[in-house]
Amino acid sequence: MTEALAIRLADYQPYTHLVDQVSLTFRLAPTATRVKARLDLRPNPARGGGGHDLRLDGEGLRLLALAVDGRALAARSDATGLTISAADLPDGPFVLETEVEIAPEGNTALEGLYMSNGMYCTQCEAEGFRKITFYPDRPDVMARFRVRVEGDLPVLLSNGNPVAQGPGWAEWDDPWPKPAYLFALVAGNLRAHSAPFRTKSGRDVALNIWVRPGDEGRCAYAMDSLIRSMLWDEQVYGREYDLDVFNIVAVDDFNMGAMENKGLNIFNSKFVLASPETATDDDFARIEAIIAHEYFHNWTGNRITCRDWFQLCLKEGLTVYRDQQFSGDMRSHAVKRIEDVLMLRARQFREDQGPLAHAVRPESYVEINNFYTATIYEKGAEVIGMLRRLVGDDAYARALDLYFDRHDGEAATIEDWLAVFEETTGRDLAQFKRWYTEAGTPRLRMTDDFKDGSYTLHFEQENPATPGQPVKGAKVLPIAVGLLGPNGDEVVPTTVLEMTEPRQSFRFDGLPARPLASVLRGFSAPVVLIRDLRPEDRAFLLAHDTDPFNKWEAGRALAKDLLARMVVTGAQPGPDWLDALERVTLDDSLDPAFRALCLRLPSDDDMAQTLHASGHVPDPAAIYAARRRMGAALAQRLAAGLPGLIASLAEPGPFTPDARAAGRRALRLAALALLSRVDGGAAARAAFAGADNMTEEVGALSCLLDIGEGQAELARFEARWRADRNVMDKWFALQIAYAAPERAADVTRALTAHPDFDWKNPNRFRSVIGALAGNHAGFHHGEGASYALVADWLLRLDPLNPQTAARMSTAFETWPRYDADRQGMVRAVLERILATEGLSRDMREMAGRMLGEPD
Repeated sequence: MTEALAIRLADYQPYTHLVDQVSLTFRLAPTATRVKARLDLRPNPARGGGGHDLRLDGEGLRLLALAVDGRALAARSDATGLTISAADLPDGPFVLETEVEIAPEGNTALEGLYMSNGMYCTQCEAEGFRKITFYPDRPDVMARFRVRVEGDLPVLLSNGNPVAQGPGWAEWDDPWPKPAYLFALVAGNLRAHSAPFRTKSGRDVALNIWVRPGDEGRCAYAMDSLIRSMLWDEQVYGREYDLDVFNIVAVDDFNMGAMENKGLNIFNSKFVLASPETATDDDFARIEAIIAHEYFHNWTGNRITCRDWFQLCLKEGLTVYRDQQFSGDMRSHAVKRIEDVLMLRARQFREDQGPLAHAVRPESYVEINNFYTATIYEKGAEVIGMLRRLVGDDAYARALDLYFDRHDGEAATIEDWLAVFEETTGRDLAQFKRWYTEAGTPRLRMTDDFKDGSYTLHFEQENPATPGQPVKGAKVLPIAVGLLGPNGDEVVPTTVLEMTEPRQSFRFDGLPARPLASVLRGFSAPVVLIRDLRPEDRAFLLAHDTDPFNKWEAGRALAKDLLARMVVTGAQPGPDWLDALERVTLDDSLDPAFRALCLRLPSDDDMAQTLHASGHVPDPAAIYAARRRMGAALAQRLAAGLPGLIASLAEPGPFTPDARAAGRRALRLAALALLSRVDGGAAARAAFAGADNMTEEVGALSCLLDIGEGQAELARFEARWRADRNVMDKWFALQIAYAAPERAADVTRALTAHPDFDWKNPNRFRSVIGALAGNHAGFHHGEGASYALVADWLLRLDPLNPQTAARMSTAFETWPRYDADRQGMVRAVLERILATEGLSRDMREMAGRMLGEPD
């Protein structure tokens, strides 16, 4: 990568001009859409007023007309935009008019204006608007938009409120200033699932979910999630919706999960459409969370946006934290926290520990699409959570109110965000800011001692080197601690210790006996905790800890310690873990969803990460074999009680997607998976045959595939669901996810030849190629057949959809943790990718970073 390609935070300058109003007219045609734009501009006082050239972004546009204040102009154009000389611009306000032609039908990158099965739709974040018309495509340029859409389709949508319509046209006006990345347009033959909503101040809002004909019956849960999200944001954050209409559109071809465009959210259809017959409990939970996330962006992202893309975590981290709060309130805070930490460790910790590590607010990038990462989203949310723990709930609420009041209608920065907390609380957050500016996962070592009734905890933090950041300062760590007495009683309730030094100790006095510390309760900081605990101590915490997260964590640590010994020394499962897990599994006083999580063994990739962190070179085949033995041992131990447990969890009556019923199904299917290992799949076959909902149908099929059975059931599943695109994604993915390591590449290759493998559709591509990358032992098997297969498909996709291809290239990011042979094979694959002629900027940056090339 050349130095000139990198965009750096230190180089930020305000745009030369301000845009007050944008008027757009679209004349839709698949191969020749005309876009007329009128921009009301004026010199930006922050750049010294006039005298600057006007630089407009634009890619793939055929310029038909250009005028300033009605006077036709010629302009210098290139592959990334056009420049109008300052000599051709007035010193004061002026009107710029352009007309361009674009071809949405041929837009396979799914950025800008494109077509999905006859429907026009847009995706403009991060830099897609420049593929629609010439414009300053940056988030700090905010303007009011008025849009006229002309076309022969029955539904014509854009941002804001509908203001006029007639045969073949519609006009929309958005009164709230917004950056271009929030622009949206949809036109198609669509049907609406509608509902009314009244805000707490009494304003009526029309809610619509727009889908293809025939899908109207699968929108009810999404609509219910939207209404609950709107009520929650009013009650918890005091934020009301601010337009007359809120539209959601379900689109089949979409690179991401959803997009928060002002008043017109565009969703990947898999995160809207749901019925008991076609969606699993996990699908319902994701729909609820993503609907909430995109709605919450209305304030944390739209009304207040980010000044530049380096501040992306400002909107995404805060909005993820808000959707996590919402899901916890709707379901179970304990279960939600465990699920969030599992995702954080699986995605973000691995990112932090490899060549793609970057700060929550990075200092530079080549392609912004490559920075929509777990670090920005999940770690960004963790930073918000830590800040709230440090200042307390009341101060957090006051700071948020000040943030909304001060920065409404603005493009803000991390400094703006931290300043409202400093003013509200009087705290100095300069050291805390390191969480935003330094990459890596801190390692927190803990020892303790007890003498004369005083118990002391000693902590030492280590902040490992990451690419470009060899040395880091100490972080502010909120460490939530509780102390348990020898009989299991809590002798010191949860207390948040604030660590600010590289080494720090905390003392508790007046204790009659040595306690056992429950440390990092609720996972109060995103760190790796290193602590010597005997298996019997972990079992004690699993049995007695009052903190649900640490109760689960104790069982998880028992399992990981055992599994590590099984991989490294060939040990067999011992009684400590089996006894403890049996007690939890059969404890009816515990939430079934919690018990199901306790039964989930550490994943292969989790174990590879754990072994690598402890100084071992992980062997994917050995991890896979040990994990299979561990599952078999647990199945044998619980075998006698599994049929009764499964029967007791059966849900009478019709399917409901609520958290209680979903938790019971989760535990039931976890027990069924174990039973399948001892009964040859008999119970799972019966469950599949009798399933009346997708959760149990997919769950039973997974149980069979896990033991090498289920081919007849796969065939029946395909015959039943072949016409349903979202369900068939599951059919593709399941076969690869459960393929034996030696067969994973062959199974994937065969499925890429299936007539329903539409590799240009991101969902289908992810369900096949992404599933192979997620099959840890299969991806890393043998002579690198899976490495080569994934690379081949990424290179095939890259010219058409570089964004999806580049994001999926992270399959290779963990290569430095493995043995020399695997490292050599992956290095060769990455070098082959980099040597490919015509490689996209997206993919070139990712492959280069994984090989350790500088920006």
